Amino acid sequence: MQQTVVIFLLAFSSATQALDNGLMRTPPMGWLAWERFRCDIDCENDPQNCISEVLFRDMADRLAEDGWRELGYVYVNIDDCWASKSRDTQGRLQADPKRFPGGIAKLARYVHDRGLKLGIYGDLGTYTCGGYPGTTLDKIETDAQTFAEWEVDMLKLDGCYSNATDQEQGYPRMSKALNATGRPIGYSCSWPAYQGGLPPKINYTLLGEICNLWRNYGDIEDSWDSILNIVDWFAKNQDILQPAAGPGRWNDPDMLVIGDFGLSMDQSRSQMALWAIMAAPLFMSNDLRTLNSGARAILQNKAAIAINQDPLGIQGRCLIKESNGIEVFWRPLSNKASALVFFSRRTDMPYRYQTSLKVLDYTPGSYKVYDVFMEKTMPTLKDTTEFVVSINPSGVVMWYVVPSAEWQEQPKFHQAIVKADSFIV
Repeated sequence: MQQTVVIFLLAFSSATQALDNGLMRTPPMGWLAWERFRCDIDCENDPQNCISEVLFRDMADRLAEDGWRELGYVYVNIDDCWASKSRDTQGRLQADPKRFPGGIAKLARYVHDRGLKLGIYGDLGTYTCGGYPGTTLDKIETDAQTFAEWEVDMLKLDGCYSNATDQEQGYPRMSKALNATGRPIGYSCSWPAYQGGLPPKINYTLLGEICNLWRNYGDIEDSWDSILNIVDWFAKNQDILQPAAGPGRWNDPDMLVIGDFGLSMDQSRSQMALWAIMAAPLFMSNDLRTLNSGARAILQNKAAIAINQDPLGIQGRCLIKESNGIEVFWRPLSNKASALVFFSRRTDMPYRYQTSLKVLDYTPGSYKVYDVFMEKTMPTLKDTTEFVVSINPSGVVMWYVVPSAEWQEQPKFHQAIVKADSFIV
């Protein structure tokens, strides 16, 4: 059954058109300001945390110097509240002169000099969500050209203070305008989130032709309830959402809040695992200057990143929802590999979940298993062998699974070959 599903998904993926700007063939990775820093513009009293060029230079330094860039975290993304309250005399957007005295072009050079990319925020409406100048239909080409001249590498286009008609015209038009500049600019559309995220209002075939990624649902918050709400919506609608994703076109469940204030370590591992399984963009929204070692280890986990960045580009799905609060997610990967996530919604104690690869629709044979967060290789498993995984409350066990015959060499993320505590045959 598993092979049949993979073949079907591959056929569907190849038939779906993607935006032909050649960008984001795997989910983009980087850092984004909004969830952690919001619209803090009080630079007089909070100079290190306000939305200013200082903040984005600091984050660029951290990405470049602390090992993030080499793992794929290359975008430094400005969100709302960067602009002046008015356009310049030629009708162009301009950065707030006090908070960005060097302008966006100078900040882009700073970011590029560190081997990184700069993203910026706009809004297809009269105002941004924070009340700054929006990009109305008559300003689309002007703003696209401005971003290109600033050497911006990505645009997130929000949808506050707009309507369905303007969105229907404006999102495709901005795609054409960005392409017409001749500069490769990744394009993130918030269109689905403003229209309920589902057909018939949302045409995901069209979205894949005009956008590299899109927000489907509401904003994430720094809380476990928010994570669960997003995961539930994506799982409930996975038959619609999953086929829409692929190289160059991604569903975006919003930012990683790992390292902020609302998640435990187990919950942080859960968000990382589920976002990896969903082939989601990995945009951290935290303070990289003060990030604790536990959060850093989760976000820099090479196996989780490799699963997220798998070039096949097929989004995973929820296979099983047990009445005991355990859920199993699965994602097909390149070279006949796959990823499994055993996820616990329980709040009482670690739960010992028993199953087998045969029950999870794996084809007959033997398999090598690598535990992503234990960073250990397990004993070889036959598809019929029953096993038990011990899953912490609100936690996960995440596996990289590959047929033994295909295990020709250790995965790039492999670090040790010993038995893991979470695995019992």
